[in-house]
Amino acid sequence: MAGDSFGKLFKITNWGESHGKGIGVVVEGCPARMPLSEEDIQPFLDKRRPGQSSITTRRDEADAVEILSGTVDGVTTGTALTLYIRNKDQKSKDYSGMAKLYRPSHADYTYQKKYGIRDVAGGGRSSARVTAGHVAAGAVARKVLKKALGVDIIGYVKSVQDLELQVAPEDIRPELIETNLVRCPDEDLAQNMVSKIEAARKSGDSLGGVVECQLRNVPVGLGEPVFDKLEADLAKAMLSINASKGFEIGSGFAGTLMQGSTHNDVFFDDNGAVSTKTNHSGGVQGGISNGMPVVFRVAFKPTPTIIREQETVNLEGEDVVFHGRGRHDPCVLPRAVPIVEAMAALVLCDHFLRFRAYKNLFDR
Repeated sequence: MAGDSFGKLFKITNWGESHGKGIGVVVEGCPARMPLSEEDIQPFLDKRRPGQSSITTRRDEADAVEILSGTVDGVTTGTALTLYIRNKDQKSKDYSGMAKLYRPSHADYTYQKKYGIRDVAGGGRSSARVTAGHVAAGAVARKVLKKALGVDIIGYVKSVQDLELQVAPEDIRPELIETNLVRCPDEDLAQNMVSKIEAARKSGDSLGGVVECQLRNVPVGLGEPVFDKLEADLAKAMLSINASKGFEIGSGFAGTLMQGSTHNDVFFDDNGAVSTKTNHSGGVQGGISNGMPVVFRVAFKPTPTIIREQETVNLEGEDVVFHGRGRHDPCVLPRAVPIVEAMAALVLCDHFLRFRAYKNLFDR
């Protein structure tokens, strides 16, 4: 299927299905001689894996990653990395009644019409299960960025439905993010979010919200003119994540309520380095990073599978009543955080390698 690859110099190809034997990713462009083991990747997969709390899907997958190629004695060789994650807790029978109808707000109808066939069990390639490959590859990119630039990638839940974090990005305390089930760096708000998600789950419903992400210590110069702007590639990456429905960077839509005189990020000399007094641009100007933190947000819709009766149609176009089955997140936000971070790492690593290609040429 087309559309399974992402990136130019740091390129990934994602493969596998939700209820197949496994899922995985091939990573091309990883620099040689970088120490890399499963232990570098597994902590990020643990943050994304199912069955980790009372507000996530009950599917029980360890998501243990295996490095099949691209390393020798724990060091990257510069050749393609193949990362594999076995599926062990598939329950395909939960989907047997869905083969002859279209689930509301799923990819059933569009896949069937486009390809004339679809994988009913778990949605196949349309399942969020495939994002485990994104996270595994993102962990590799993240290590490259940390080693080369000291970049920190900090994602967290900003809102669940109408409950919204009121802390400015620069005041976020990263150490608070993993202290609660919902991954919100405000303990009181997090508890309210958890209660709201649990209430939705008990009623057979689901909730949406927003993940905010910051990329700190990003150097000046990442991003390309016109079509490969840094924020354009970030937008594509984020909107490729299952259930994502919106992307904004910096002031985003709120900036439309401001005037140029207050929205402009004024430059000043900060001990010999040029900086800006505000960051309404979100760390990107003209499509190129300006040295300020890159700050963006991703909106996620409520999980479409709900344990309530819904009206839909079958393959013959007849009206039917559908009752959701299977194990699904009542809110995708907590598990979306590591996916957002991973996709950001992939974009940034790709642009870093492209930047280095230019610099190496100019330095000769």
